[in-house]
Parts: sequence; structure tokens; C-alpha cells
Amino acid sequence: VGRGRLLRVQASTAQELHERIQSSSMDAKLEALKDLATSSRDITFAQEFINLDGITLLTQMVENLLSFTLTAFVELMDHGIISWDTFSVAFIKKIASYVNKSAMDTAVLQRSLAILESMVLNSQDLYQKVAQEITIGQLIPHLQGDQDIQTYTIAVINALFLKAPEEKRQVSPRPPPSALIGCLLHSVSFAQNVIRSPKPINEEMAHQLYVLQVLTFNLLEDRMMTKMDPQDQAQRDIIFELRRIAFDVECDSNNSGSIEKRKSMYTRDYKKLGFINHVNPAVDFTQIPPGMLALDNMLYFARHHQDAYIRIVLENSSREDKHECPFGRSSIELTKMLCEILKVGELPSENCHEFHPMFFTHDRAFEEFFCICIQLLNKTWKEMRATSEDFNKVMQVVREQIMRALTAKPNSLDQFKSRLQNLSYTEILKLRQSERMNQEDFQSRPILELREKIQPEIMELIKQQRLNRLCEGTCFRKISSRRRQDKFWYCRLSPNHKVLHYGDLEESPQGEVPHDSLQDKLPVADIKAVVTGKDCPHMKEKGALKQNKEVLELAFSVLYESDEYLNFIAPDKHEYCVWTDGLNALLGKEMTSEFTKSDMDTLLSMEMKLRLLDLENIQIPEAPPPIPKEPSNYDFVYDCN
Repeated sequence: VGRGRLLRVQASTAQELHERIQSSSMDAKLEALKDLATSSRDITFAQEFINLDGITLLTQMVENLLSFTLTAFVELMDHGIISWDTFSVAFIKKIASYVNKSAMDTAVLQRSLAILESMVLNSQDLYQKVAQEITIGQLIPHLQGDQDIQTYTIAVINALFLKAPEEKRQVSPRPPPSALIGCLLHSVSFAQNVIRSPKPINEEMAHQLYVLQVLTFNLLEDRMMTKMDPQDQAQRDIIFELRRIAFDVECDSNNSGSIEKRKSMYTRDYKKLGFINHVNPAVDFTQIPPGMLALDNMLYFARHHQDAYIRIVLENSSREDKHECPFGRSSIELTKMLCEILKVGELPSENCHEFHPMFFTHDRAFEEFFCICIQLLNKTWKEMRATSEDFNKVMQVVREQIMRALTAKPNSLDQFKSRLQNLSYTEILKLRQSERMNQEDFQSRPILELREKIQPEIMELIKQQRLNRLCEGTCFRKISSRRRQDKFWYCRLSPNHKVLHYGDLEESPQGEVPHDSLQDKLPVADIKAVVTGKDCPHMKEKGALKQNKEVLELAFSVLYESDEYLNFIAPDKHEYCVWTDGLNALLGKEMTSEFTKSDMDTLLSMEMKLRLLDLENIQIPEAPPPIPKEPSNYDFVYDCN
């Protein structure tokens, strides 16, 4: 009995403390924590408190408290009021311990990485202390976390590399570029393989990874800034290889035929490959950037995407000279553009927040990125029906397509490719038009007032067009319960818009049917209403027609006199919209069809552009100019008498 009473008391105490430590009052929470520290010595109480998930609650409290503390610390230090050198080694070790733990709250880890980066960048002395506590090997596992953790981890790696003494770098002194730092290219694939294996990452592996990472990025920059030597046979062999793959020819210098004949053949093939210099294409790669990096990309594309490479080259070589998309020139300019977009060769910047997770997914991410973009360039060239004079325009459109696709931060190269498929040249034009119309100038008060003024004029124009179409008339099929029915009837509006003429026909007419051949008449003044869809009488009567969704969407009826009606089924959606709009206009009602909305948008946009053509690059004021004061006298007015 005593044991049971003790259990009930401890359970009640545990429940009470569990609630008190969640109090919104700080004083009450502190008192509860003091009582908890005392009561926790009892094993019975401890068991009851743990059963209430108390450990999880305490863990969350510690993590939240620590997270807010570190966040406040980072924000305060960012103001630069006090120096980073004032902090002790013990503090650095504590922050480093949060990073070195395998399982740590994301917010705490993120703030800890931010503090370490700032310490390293702001003090050479602190760099030495941080470098003793944190190694690259301990940072690598965090590259497998979410995007924010990856970004902060890479920032710390960059900071350690920038501050490291020259002798400790052991590789080229240039750090990885700020945007491509998110890629890690070969090195991340290497890291993933190491991390997935049961073998722990040691210092040697970490060093190999980091050296590989930096070498990879520096290789991109080195190749970008390396000119091709036209006399270097090894480099010339790469161009021969591009020719061999494209045209399936042997490049043996001992081929039969005269030297002049072989030169002529080479010149012809190099022209088909799209090089600027047909005689010696090596000269095209002497421009830096992109230098040899462009040739590397072309060779990778030719070897790893051979079918696409051959198709592009042969497709363009079969076009007229002015309409061909030059593969060589395009590849060189595209490589240069990609380096600009990804900031290859630029120093890391604290203001750069670009991060592209898709570069984590492939060993040769930059080359694959190029392969996707060169195919996009060829596709866009065809969509624009471009000529050689439009080369720069095409490159501008391709740049916009790539930038828009990267803005979505695709997680893989496949997602990036899929995103580009939705960004055709037509779609880019629509986006530009939409953005232009949404600019501040087009939303300013004068522009909006102009739109409101123009809309009634355009609506009247659309109304006249609809009525003119009704005057021309339309042939409709007769409604019958039979499956096969070839009888027709014709309806048209009189030129004075006062009478609907209609009548049966034996066959579908080839042109307009004259009024005098249509026996029946319906005065417009007698029309009471126009109904559509399932509200039409003939849709209610005919069960089979009611079930046919296509017919239902094309049905409308004119109600007149005492429950009399004239039933229509339009031949297509366009005729349906024309007739329902026209009949509503005759009755003085609003035209609400989707065709009217589309016509209004198109005509209004065109009219606005025409009226604002002379105001290009002129600031439109928000308010009208003030009316000047009246003159002191009107002596300047000419007296007609």
C-alpha cells in the first residue's frame, strides 16, 4: 500500500513539474527547474518524469535556448562594435564542439558555422585557434545536410583556405569561385562515396578531398585563361578528333591525295563545324576567356553525347550558310557566358548568395551543364529562325533562359533540363511582355487611366465585329434523335440588326445564304433571353445530347414570346462565342466569352503600345502637372472687334 501511495505521489509531482517548466513566466520556469534538479535524484520520480517524455522536453529547451543565444551573438557581432580578438580559447572550443558533434540541432549548427567563419576572416590569430579545433575532415559530413548547412559549411572551408599560409595550401593559391563553390564537382562525388562507406573519414582522406576540390576549380579557371598554341600538335589533335567524330573520317596525315586537296577538305569540314577560322581553327581558341576550356567542353560533348553532337553539326551544315548555327563559335561564346554566370575565376564574396545544388549530382557537372546548354542554344536558334546576323540576339535569349532556369534552384541536372524545356523562345517573349506590363510605369496612375479610357472603345470595336459576323450568318446542323442526320439550317442577322432570318437547307452552303431564301423571321425586339449549356431546352429534352459534354459546351438557345425558343448547336467553340457574344450585345448585355477577353487583352495591349511609342525612355509623372495661376491681366488677348 505504501509503495503504491509513493508511486502516485511521485507521478503527481512529475506531472506538475512537467507542466511548470513549460510556463510562460521565466521566474516560474526557473523555480520549476530548481525543483526538478532536486527531485530527479529519486529513481521513482525519474521514471515517471521520463515516461512523460520529459527528456525530449528538456532537450528542446536546451537547443532552443542555445539557438537563440547564438543567433543574438551573431547579430550583435555583425555590427562591428567590438573586436573578435576578445574571445577566449575556451569559447572557441565550445563553438567548435557544436560543429564536431555528429547530431546537432540544425539552427545551432548553422549559427556555430557562421561564428567560426567570422572568426577566421576577421582575425589571423583566431584562424590559428579555429584551425586547431576544426579540420576539413570534420566539416565534410555537413556537406550531406540541407542546403543552408551546406552553404555555411562551404563558407567555413573557403575562409580556412583564404587565411591559410601559402605553404599549407599545397595547391594553387586561388580559392574556388563563389558560385561554383556550391558545386564541389568531382570532390563531392568522392566525399559521398567515402561517407557512404563504413570506413571513417581520416585526415588523409580529408586532405585528398580538399586538394581534389580546389584543383578541380582551379583547373576550370586555368583552362579558361589558357590560350591554345596553334603549333601544339596535341591540342590540334583534339580538333582533328572533333572532325573525325562528326564526319566519321580518319585524320591520318598519310591519307592519299595531294596536300592541297587535304587542306581543301579540312577547310570544308571546319566550316561545317562552325569555326570562325576555317583554315586554322586553333586560332579561335586563342581568346581568353574562355581559352582551352571551350575546347575541353566541345570534346566532352562529342565523346559523351555523340548522337546529339553529330545531329547538331550535320543539321546545321545542311542549312543555308546564313541560317546555320555555327557549333564552334557557339561553343566558345557559350563557355564564356557560363563562366560569367557562375563567376568562375572570381574571389568568394560575402554578398554572393548563389547556391546551385544540382552541381552536387554529377562527377563532371560543369561539362554536363555545358552539354545541356549547347543543345538549348541550337533549339533556340531554330525557334527564332535566326541568321548569322542574329547571333548576339540568340545568345542574349539563351542567357535569359539559363538564368531563369537557375533561379528555380533545380536539385539535379535533369530538373534543370526539364525547366529549360518549359522556357522556349515563345515563352520568353510572353514572360518579357508580362513583366513589361507589370512594370511600375504600366501600373502608374496615368497609364491605368489611359487603359480605362481606351477599354470602352475597344469593347465597341469587338461588339461591331461580332454583329458583322452575325450578319454574315452561320450554317447549323439540325437536331434529331437519329444517329445520322445531314440536314442543315441557316441563321443570319439583318443588316439593320433588327431581325434574325433563318430557314432549312438541303445541304451545307458554300457561301452566304441571301435573306430572301430564308423563310422564317424572328424580330430582335421579341427576344427575351439567351441561355447556354444545360439550361437550354433541347439539352433537357435530349438525354443523349445532355450526356455529350462537347455538344453541351456548344449549345445555346434564344427564348422569345410565350415560352417559344430557337435552339442552336454551334459547329465549333469560335462560332459559339461569336453568336453568344453577338446576341448578348443585341440585348444590351455584357459579352463574357473567353474569346472576348482574349481579343480585349490583345487589342488593348497593341493600342497601349502604339500610344506610348513616343514616350519610350521618358519618365511618366504620377500626377498631372499643376494648372498655372491666372495672369494678372488679359491685355495680351487680341480684340477681334
